[in-house]
Amino acid sequence: CVYRGLLVRLVMESALTARDRVGVQDFVLLENYNSEAAFIENLRRRFRENLIYTYIGSVLVSVNPYKELEIYSKPQMERYRGVSFYEISPHIYAVSDNTYRAMRTERKDQCILISGESGAGKTEASKKILLYYAVTCPTNDHMAALGDRLLQSNPVLEAFGNAKTLRNDNSSRFGKYMDVQFDFRGAPVGGHILNYLLEKSRVVHQNHGERNFHIFYQLLDGGEDDLLITLDLERNPQKYQYLVKGNCPRLSSVSDKNNWKVVMKALPVIGFTEEEVQKLLNIIASVLHLGNTQFGEGEEGETYITTETQIHHLSKLMGVDGSALGEALTHKKLTAKGEEVTVVLSSLLMLCLPDELYHSSKGSSVIGLLDIYGFEVLQHNSFEQFCINYCNEKLQQLFIELTLRSEQEEYETEGIAWETVQYFDNKIICDLIEEKHKGIISILDEECLRPGETCDVSFLEKLEDALGGHPHFVTHKLANGKTRRVMSREEFRLLHYAGEVNYNVNGFLDKNNDSLNRNLKEVMCQSDNQILQHCFRREEVIDQKRPEMAATQFKNSLMKLMEILMSKEPSYVRCIKPNDAKQPGRFDEVLVRHQVKYLGLMENLRVRRAGFAYRRRFEAFLQRYKPLCPETWPNWHGRLSDGVSTLVSHLGYKPEEYKLGRSKIFIRFPKTLFTTEDALEAKKPEIGCLGVLYMHVCVCVVIVIQSGWRGMKARRRAKRRRQAAELIRRFIKGFIYRHEEYCPENEYFLDHVRYSFLKNLRQNLPKSVLDKNWPTPPPLVASEHLRRMHMRNMTLKYCRRVQPEWKKQMMQKVEASKIFKDQKDSYPQSVGRLFLDSRLEREQINLKVVQTLGNDKVQYGVSVIKYDRRGFKPRPRQLLLTNTFAVLVDRTKIKQRMDYSAMRGISVSSLSDGVFVVHMPSEDNKQKGDVVLHCSHVIELVTKLAMMANKVSYVNISPGSIRFAVARGKEGIIDFVRGSELKVAKGKRGHLLVVSQRLY
Repeated sequence: CVYRGLLVRLVMESALTARDRVGVQDFVLLENYNSEAAFIENLRRRFRENLIYTYIGSVLVSVNPYKELEIYSKPQMERYRGVSFYEISPHIYAVSDNTYRAMRTERKDQCILISGESGAGKTEASKKILLYYAVTCPTNDHMAALGDRLLQSNPVLEAFGNAKTLRNDNSSRFGKYMDVQFDFRGAPVGGHILNYLLEKSRVVHQNHGERNFHIFYQLLDGGEDDLLITLDLERNPQKYQYLVKGNCPRLSSVSDKNNWKVVMKALPVIGFTEEEVQKLLNIIASVLHLGNTQFGEGEEGETYITTETQIHHLSKLMGVDGSALGEALTHKKLTAKGEEVTVVLSSLLMLCLPDELYHSSKGSSVIGLLDIYGFEVLQHNSFEQFCINYCNEKLQQLFIELTLRSEQEEYETEGIAWETVQYFDNKIICDLIEEKHKGIISILDEECLRPGETCDVSFLEKLEDALGGHPHFVTHKLANGKTRRVMSREEFRLLHYAGEVNYNVNGFLDKNNDSLNRNLKEVMCQSDNQILQHCFRREEVIDQKRPEMAATQFKNSLMKLMEILMSKEPSYVRCIKPNDAKQPGRFDEVLVRHQVKYLGLMENLRVRRAGFAYRRRFEAFLQRYKPLCPETWPNWHGRLSDGVSTLVSHLGYKPEEYKLGRSKIFIRFPKTLFTTEDALEAKKPEIGCLGVLYMHVCVCVVIVIQSGWRGMKARRRAKRRRQAAELIRRFIKGFIYRHEEYCPENEYFLDHVRYSFLKNLRQNLPKSVLDKNWPTPPPLVASEHLRRMHMRNMTLKYCRRVQPEWKKQMMQKVEASKIFKDQKDSYPQSVGRLFLDSRLEREQINLKVVQTLGNDKVQYGVSVIKYDRRGFKPRPRQLLLTNTFAVLVDRTKIKQRMDYSAMRGISVSSLSDGVFVVHMPSEDNKQKGDVVLHCSHVIELVTKLAMMANKVSYVNISPGSIRFAVARGKEGIIDFVRGSELKVAKGKRGHLLVVSQRLY
C-alpha cells in the first residue's frame, strides 16, 4: 500500500507539473494573454518538446521543426478521425477532420486559410491536409484516382511555381487557392485551382544566390538525352541567360533529377496526355531559347534579331511561323528591344498549366485550401512585396471580421450578452491602397496610362501630392528629420497593421504595365501547340480594349478571393519558422516575435479573450469532470444544464467566473479551469479503484450479449446459404433453357443476362460520336434504339458546348474543306490556323471610306495586290467585304465595287500561290470587268467571299491556267507553274506568269 501510494503521488505530481514544462496547448488559457513575451515563451516551451502545434481557440499555430516527426502516420490519422476538436492535442489533422465533419454535418462549404512567411511550412501544411483527406475519406477505384490527383498536383505546381530563394530552397512564388469537392458520401470527387500574383519577373531575373523556377533545372538535369536533342537544349544550365543570373545552378538539398521523375510521373495522373506533355516541354524549352535571343539596332533605330538560330528553335517548338514571330518580336510598336518583350513572353510558363486538374461535380460540398504568402519585409521591397502585403492587409481585415462575427454569433446563440471589443481596424490601410481614383493602385494605373514622359519618380511625386496628409503614408520629402535619415528619396513607407515597410518605386511602372503586343498574341493564336492556343485565346486578339494593369488585375482577383472566403466557414493555420538557418531545435526569439506581429496573432488572441477563455458543450464538460461531484458521478440522468450547474456549484465556482449558455458553459479565467483540472488529476487514483469493479460487471454483461449476438449471426448465415443454393439452382436451370421461349424456367436467367448487358453498357458507353463500337445485345433488348438515343444525346451535348465564335469558325472551315480539300496544295497548311474576323485593324481603314460606305458595315478586311488587266502592274489595295458587296480601296478612295448578285464566279489555281480572279460582267460599266488579285490568306479570303456572296459552288479551281475578261470581249490568261520561290510577272505571249513555291 505504501509503494502504491508513492507511485500514485509521483504520477499526480508529474501530471500537475507537465503544464509548467510544455506550456498550454491553447493560448487562450494563458494567464497573461496581453503579454507578447508570455506568448513567445509558451511557443518556445512546446517547441523544445517537439510540440509544434498550439491553438488560439480554433486557430492552429504551427512552428516548422525542420526535421521529420513521427506524428503523421496512418494510425495518427485514425487517432484524430471523428474526435472532438479539443479532446486531443493540437494537430493539423484535428483542423482537417473538424473542417471535414463540419462540411458533412452542416452541409456548408468550408475553407482552411494557411499563411506565413517563406520557409514557415505553408506548402507542407497543405500537403498534410490533402494527404489526410486522400487517406481517410470514403473511396472507390474512381475516387482513389481523384485522391491521387489531389496529391500529385503538388509536385507539378511546385515545379512550375516554386524556386530557391535566400530564405527557402522551395519557396512558393505564387499564392494558391484549391477547392476540393466532395460528394454526398463525403468522398473527394473533383477540384479547382486558382493562383495569385505569380512572380513572373523571376523567369528573366534572379538575385544572387537564388534560382529560377524548378522546372528548368529539372528538365536540364533529369531529361533524357534524346529529349534534350529534340528540344535543342544542352544539359549545362550555364548556357542559358535565364538560369545564370543567380549563379546558383544546383542545390545540395534538392535533387533536380529525382524531382524530374516525380513531375513526369505526376503529369499523366493529373490529366496530361503524352502529346500534351511534349507540347508543354516545348514551351518550357522555348522560354530558355527566348532568353538567349539577342537583338540589335540598325542605323535608323529599327530593331532586328541577331540570333536567327534561336528564332528557328522557337518557331519549331512553339509551332508558329518563324518570319511572323521574328516580325512580331521586332515590330516598331514595341517600346523596348529586349527585356520587356522577353519578360512578357515568359508569363507563358505558368499559363501552360491548366487551372482545372480534375472534374467537378454539381451539388457537391467544398473545402477550400488557401496557401498564401505571409506579410513580407525584405531589405529591398518592390512591386511584388507591395502586392503581397496588400493581400495580407485584406486577409487580416477578413480574419478579424470573421473572428468577431463568429464570436458574436456564438454569444447570441447561447444567449449571453455581447461586450463590444476594441481592435485596430485596418480598413484605413486597405482604402489607402485600393480606393477608386484616390488609392495607390489607381494613381499607379493613371501614371502608366498618362501620355508623355512618365517614370517611377513622377509616380512617387504624384503619390506625395495625393496622399501627403495620410497618417499611414510617408516619403522622404514628407518625413521628419529622423525618418529621412533611414529613407531613400525613391521610397515611400506604408504603416501596415503589422509594422512599417519601405517600398522602392524603381520598377513599379514597368511591372504594373504588364501588356503583350497584339501582333505577338496573333502569332501565338496561330500556333500548332494547343496549350499555347489555350493560353492566348482568340477573344484577346479580337478585343480592342486595353487589358487591365497588373496591380488592378491582382486587386480584382483578390476581391473575388475575398468573396469566395466570405461564402465559406473559415479555419486558420498560422505557420511560423523558428530560425533562418533551417536548423532543428533552434528558436530565434527575435525572428519569431516579428512573425507573431506580422501574423496578427496577439490581436487575434485579444479578440478571443475579450469574453471567456474557455467554452465547452454541456455534455463534454460533464463527461470530463463528473467524478468531482457525488451527485453527477457515475452518471447524471437529468437535464445537461442542471447537471453542469450542480457540478460547478459543488466545485465552488463564483458567479463572475462562469456563465451558462443554452448548450455550453463559458469560463472566464484560465485559473478556474486549471484548478478544476488539478482536482481531476488528484481524483484519478480513486476513480481507478471503482473502475476495476465496474469493469468486472461490464465483462459479465458483455459475455451474455456476445453469446446472443453470435447465435443471431449463425442463424443469419444459415439463411443466406439456403437462399444462395436456391439462386444457383434457378440460374443453372435458366441456362439449360436459355434458347427456349421466355418461360418460368428461364425468366430469372434471361432477366439477369439483360440486366448485366445494360449495366455493363452503362459503364462502357462510347465517349465520342466517332466511336462506333457497340456490344452485341442479348434477345429482347432494343439495342439499336438505345444506340441511336445515345448518339443523339452525345451530339446534342457537343453542339451545346460549342461557343458561337467557334461555331462560326467551324462553319467557315467546313466550307473551306468543301472548296479546297484535295484541290489546292496550300490547303493542308491552313487547316490548323484560325480564320480571323478581319486582317485589318479598325484604324487601318480610312475614315473617309467608312463614311462613304455608310450603313454597309465592313465585315472583313484584308490587304491584297491588284494586277492591272493590261500590263499586269501590281498595285496595293484593301479588299473590304460587306453584307451585299465587296470594294477595292486605294487609301482614301473606293476604286471598284463588286456586287455579290452580279458576281459570276471565283477562280483560283490548284498550286500553293495566293492569286485568284473575281469574275464580273464585262458589259456592266460599273463593275469594270474581272479582277485579278493576290492575297497571303487566299483560302480564308475566298471562303469568306464565297459564303457572303452565297456562291460557294461558283468557286473554280484550275490546275494549269485561268482565263479572265479584259475588255471589249478580249481575254487574258494566267499561267501557273511550280518553282523554288513565289514569283508573279508578265510572261510570254502577254500572259501573266505565276510561279508557285514547292511544298515538301
